Amino acid sequence: MGSETPLGLPKIDFSNIHKHNRGTLVWDSTKTQVFEALQEYGCFEASLSGVSPDLRKSMFSSLEELFDLPLETKVRNIPDKIFNGYIGQAKEVPIYESLGIEDPQSFANLMWPTGNTKFSNNIQAYREKLKEVDEIVRTMVLESLNLEKYMDEHMELTGYLVRVMKYRAPEKDESNMGLLSHADKNILTILHQNDVEGLQVQKKDGEWIKVELSSNSFVVMVGETFRVWTNGRLHAATHRVVMSGDKNRFSIGFFSVPKWGKILKAPEEMVDEEHPLLFKPFDFGEFMKFFCLQENVNDRFGLEKYCGVSY
Repeated sequence: MGSETPLGLPKIDFSNIHKHNRGTLVWDSTKTQVFEALQEYGCFEASLSGVSPDLRKSMFSSLEELFDLPLETKVRNIPDKIFNGYIGQAKEVPIYESLGIEDPQSFANLMWPTGNTKFSNNIQAYREKLKEVDEIVRTMVLESLNLEKYMDEHMELTGYLVRVMKYRAPEKDESNMGLLSHADKNILTILHQNDVEGLQVQKKDGEWIKVELSSNSFVVMVGETFRVWTNGRLHAATHRVVMSGDKNRFSIGFFSVPKWGKILKAPEEMVDEEHPLLFKPFDFGEFMKFFCLQENVNDRFGLEKYCGVSY
């Protein structure tokens, strides 16, 4: 049950997929692959164009510079929402720290006395590309479920957050756990990393998959909010980070996040005799406050406890 299998995630080519080719054969073929992967694994590996080797190299070099800043500088990243700021120094995962970035320019001005144009431009380039991918994947899911009439409403529900992360190489006799097992709470997550592996995804049967990515590959992952919205049609991927070796791991996460104050619920078309309602409507902000409580942070049944109909 707990062993690691060499099998990988489904690999889907997104290099020629754009919003303007909806309805074409390549779009429909890719859509089928996406929906099946998100049902079975809750995630997939996407090969993308649009992020050049030079941009990637510059971005990860910038992350090293960012995380080398003094702690007193990084903790200035105080969020206006839970989990959007600096995270680090946790005793359960001391080798992990991360920073949330809502506005690249404002963030760079906060971290560096004279700003950092290269850093903010790099983040903005990633943000624009991954926002496009996020919207394409969600459009494909809605089309697969015949929910196109909710497209505008669904997209308007969403805000975006970039989170940059560092997992330092563990010291001797220190835990190699970079991030405890969990499912993300948002709608979709898109992850990109440097050449240091560590991400693992759990299959439905409990087996852990070591995720090995090429330099132009990204992981697209379902969060629990999307599972609620589709009334369980999609699987929210449980994942963790386990470090090995002596190199630091850096990654960039792009998160589509429901706007606070919006009520999330499954469309009526998702509920029938074969698919009874699984989750009660909820406000995402209150949902996040619940998961901020220590006893709920890593509770694998937290979603069901919070809004499950039959829990």
